[in-house]
Amino acid sequence: MERLNAILTGDGGEPLVVSICVIAGTAGAGKTSLALRWAHQAQSHFPDGQLYVNLRGYDPGAPVTAPEVLHRFLLALGVSAAAVPADPEASAALYRSLLAGRRMLIVLDNAASVSQVRPLLPGTAGCLVLVTSRSRLSGLAVRDGAHRLTLGTLAEPEAVALLRTVTAGYRPEDDGEKLAELARLCARLPLALRIAAERAASRPMMSLDELIRDLRDESALWEALTVGDDEEADAVRTVFAWSYRALTAEAARFFRLLGLHPGPEFGVSAVAALAGVGHSRAQHLLDVLVGAHLLTQTGPDRFEFHGLLRAYAIDQAQHEEPAEAREAARLRALAGSASQSCLGGVLAARPRSGRAGRRPPRGRPGLVSTSCGAPSAARRPVARGARLERRR
Repeated sequence: MERLNAILTGDGGEPLVVSICVIAGTAGAGKTSLALRWAHQAQSHFPDGQLYVNLRGYDPGAPVTAPEVLHRFLLALGVSAAAVPADPEASAALYRSLLAGRRMLIVLDNAASVSQVRPLLPGTAGCLVLVTSRSRLSGLAVRDGAHRLTLGTLAEPEAVALLRTVTAGYRPEDDGEKLAELARLCARLPLALRIAAERAASRPMMSLDELIRDLRDESALWEALTVGDDEEADAVRTVFAWSYRALTAEAARFFRLLGLHPGPEFGVSAVAALAGVGHSRAQHLLDVLVGAHLLTQTGPDRFEFHGLLRAYAIDQAQHEEPAEAREAARLRALAGSASQSCLGGVLAARPRSGRAGRRPPRGRPGLVSTSCGAPSAARRPVARGARLERRR
């Protein structure tokens, strides 16, 4: 909220030139809730009103197109249906002319692409466009000067506080350590936390241990994170599925294969081996998934899932990849890991100082792994390295 407020005032209290703000983040991170809450709080800054549309960029049906939105917005701005131009460019021009000189907030919720957003930009500094998306929408930052605010998962104290807030008054106060464990199993994702809290609030006699047990059980996980009253759109698995279906076939396959990686964190070389693609292609696909907020980059060459997305990737791999394809991916990952270990052993065995190619003293550890290279090479790694040094 503070970062959004800063867009209005700037450091010196003057209005900012920034007229587009993208709130980006993974499914269920609370982007729409934040946008609507802030829009309500900031309405006094926009005396000429607010416009809102759900672009349905990640819904199961077709997304709302810019011409459709222009028609709705022009009607809301007082244009009669008969006077709305049929030509999209003419509609956009009329829309911009009507906004000129006004101070309005335009909320474009759930955008999937830049093409949905750009025709709806007012072109005047008096208006602010607030966009929510699961994508970074980098084109808006590059070409239109958009400011991006990325939502992650909550810190553990905030996640526990959310659980307490939703359950307050509905059940006896729960143990703090159990609430923290529940928050961790929900990956501290706001949507998952609210669903879990609602289940706990609606069953005041249920022990938190039972809910925790369900979240630990892969077979019960997704049912535990469903509202349970036919509101399928609010289920965690459903909102993940909408993001997953928006991927290309190649990126979707890469995503589900990442679920086969033995841990939640990985580097480019490891997942390139796992997916059977080259290093540069693996880097590109990782960037695609980071851009879709299905992965997080935590450092140079380090990427990770949060727990629920990893569970979803595993689930998709089990359902969509044949058993032989899953086994082949695991074997490639093991081979890649062995190759990296071998390289690390070779580097460790090389002398760091002194005469090049000198054999290490007897009794000191050298390269002892026989998992890479020919057996003879494994038996005499340092001597072979010395001959190579002499040939240079």
